[in-house]
Amino acid sequence: MNLLLLADMAAMGHGDQVALVAGDDQMTPAELLTAAWTGATLVEGADALAYVGTNGLAFPIGLFAAAAAGVPFVPLNYRLTDEQLHDLLVPLGETLVVAEGPVGEHLRVRGHRVIDAGEFVAAARAGIEVGEVPADGEATAILLYTSGTTAAPKAAVLRHRHLTSYVIGSVEFGGAGADEGVLVSVPPYHIAGIANLVSNLYLGRRIVYLTQFDADAWVGAVRAEGITHAMVVPTMLARICDVLDAGAGGDGEGLPTLRALSYGGSRTPSTVLQRVMDLLPDVDLVNAYGLTETSSTIAVLGPDDHRAARDGDPVAVARLASVGRVLPTVEVQVREADGSVLGAGEPGEIWVRGEQVSGEYAGVVAPLDDEGWFPTRDRGWVDEEDYLFVEGRSDDTIIRGGENIAPAEIEEVLLTHADVAECAVVGVPDDEWGQRIAAVVVLREGATPDAAALQEHARAALRGSKTPDVVVFHEALPHTETGKLLRRVVLADLQTELDATP
Repeated sequence: MNLLLLADMAAMGHGDQVALVAGDDQMTPAELLTAAWTGATLVEGADALAYVGTNGLAFPIGLFAAAAAGVPFVPLNYRLTDEQLHDLLVPLGETLVVAEGPVGEHLRVRGHRVIDAGEFVAAARAGIEVGEVPADGEATAILLYTSGTTAAPKAAVLRHRHLTSYVIGSVEFGGAGADEGVLVSVPPYHIAGIANLVSNLYLGRRIVYLTQFDADAWVGAVRAEGITHAMVVPTMLARICDVLDAGAGGDGEGLPTLRALSYGGSRTPSTVLQRVMDLLPDVDLVNAYGLTETSSTIAVLGPDDHRAARDGDPVAVARLASVGRVLPTVEVQVREADGSVLGAGEPGEIWVRGEQVSGEYAGVVAPLDDEGWFPTRDRGWVDEEDYLFVEGRSDDTIIRGGENIAPAEIEEVLLTHADVAECAVVGVPDDEWGQRIAAVVVLREGATPDAAALQEHARAALRGSKTPDVVVFHEALPHTETGKLLRRVVLADLQTELDATP
């Protein structure tokens, strides 16, 4: 099944409803389908269609135009340098680049075929007769570069069947109410941006784009547009809380139309989650866990779980640290390093399998095993009720004196200290222990650095072997635009700092 079929079904089922809103502009599913087919004529002769820009109508038109043309859609991070973009485009072959702003001219000078995003939208809206939806579900729908938080980015291959399987297995066609609207503020080059587009279009829910995330603008858009649903990453969630919290200078008006708020993309500190539950007591909260390689969400901690935690159920409170249960269409195993499958409560590497799971990278041998299982490179465990707990990336594990230590466990404890705003725990080389535990801490405004106090705080909650050996203080931590901690950058900067210390 081709992705374009989802747009075709939306056009037939709810074609006259407003489907997309970007600023003062909007589009129905029927208009989107026509624009996709017209946009496909602009792609003729190209091997791929790349998009370099923010959230706007050029993004959904480009995605479905690529599907109609039978070429991959490649959304790229608009914050990359011209050189970085050039290096990502070269392996794609002859590519039509839809670009916003001056980056387009810079890429044109480097020999790339470029069309301005506004011109692309205008041309696509000229309209032609729609064609027949391609039937090849095995064709590549999207090449999506991973964030590269621990290594260089790789182009994950998402075929049409992966994405359509995710959508059909996750939401009901036309199941949204007439008043429902979702606010999308994650960028187009993130899997959540793609998943939000295709699933909500199929669902029949109005999609409102926020060009770039800003907490004040986000809150304003929810109120102005009557938004009922939204998805954010943890760093966004913390900033939204700051705006909503009257005691922290917010307006205290709340979000009366919001019914459901999904969060995910990285671990959410318990302190932030508690603030959300306090500030939005009537909103259904959902923790969604997924990867680029799995076509978005594969596990969900749902509203009932959050409500039980709000009511004080100790089991439910403990499960707030999980990502919920794996979707019925996906299988999960937790494995030891030797490949043996572990039981409940035993930590190891998380492997997944299912129709929506790609596990494929461009130009790289797929890491799937003989039975189609994909190694996520995340460490975690499942409890007796099949709730999945994710401890962090396997590459992040600190091995100190032969003991495997998950940085997330220490970070969670440090974040409960009143002086700590953010922190990152990493392992630094040590001749005696193999690695030492180092904590990089960002203090709250007005707090005084006190390494010994933070070490004692950790020691009181954890074993002595998990107490940070080193605590340093930085003004900020590096993150991707979607809020993921760039742990490799933290480690590199810290190592340079420690090497320079006499």
